[in-house]
Amino acid sequence: MRGSVLAQAGKTEEALADFNKAIDLDPNYGQAFANRGLIYRKTKRLDQAMSDYERALALDPGYAPAWLGRGMVYKARNQAPLALEDLNKAISLRPDDPEAYYNRGLLYQGEKQHQFAIDDFTAANGLAPQQAEPLLARALSYLALDKAKEAAADLDEAVQSDPQNAQIWLTRGLAYERLGDKTKAAGSYGRAINLRPKDEAARTGFARVGGKAGQTYETF
Repeated sequence: MRGSVLAQAGKTEEALADFNKAIDLDPNYGQAFANRGLIYRKTKRLDQAMSDYERALALDPGYAPAWLGRGMVYKARNQAPLALEDLNKAISLRPDDPEAYYNRGLLYQGEKQHQFAIDDFTAANGLAPQQAEPLLARALSYLALDKAKEAAADLDEAVQSDPQNAQIWLTRGLAYERLGDKTKAAGSYGRAINLRPKDEAARTGFARVGGKAGQTYETF
């Protein structure tokens, strides 16, 4: 439990030490292997992460976070079919986990299966409405399907949840640009530039909609 708290606080090496100790004390503790696998995955040690997730699943095949974690390793390795199998299993075991739906949505999105992606992002948003990431992701799929109005609605909500996220403002600028609202587009691109001054896409978009430095634009 202390390892989980340390991991959430970003103290990955201290968390890793606690998970190692837990495994030393109980080599059959599947959750400890899954938690250590998460640390390895987040620090890009994918082979070690895979090994721990495999061990966790061998000890407890009903532990949904291990299926999710292994699926994410497969996704990082560009093994989409295997990733999808594991994410499907994770969702079947724990259908109330927004992270599983979100990551399966990203997988569908990467395969250009945007309607499936939208369905999963909608499920993730319903389970965790305070999170901006599913809204941003769903907006990107709406834009891919030329549904700029739906994308803009999602992005309006997303910037309320995470107003310091430059990617959301940039994407919102694109959505409003496609809707022909140059004022909101310029305002959104401008906010993205303020947050990420060297973002070339934001600067190009701002110029494209006639944005002028020093001028104030409405964002809502």
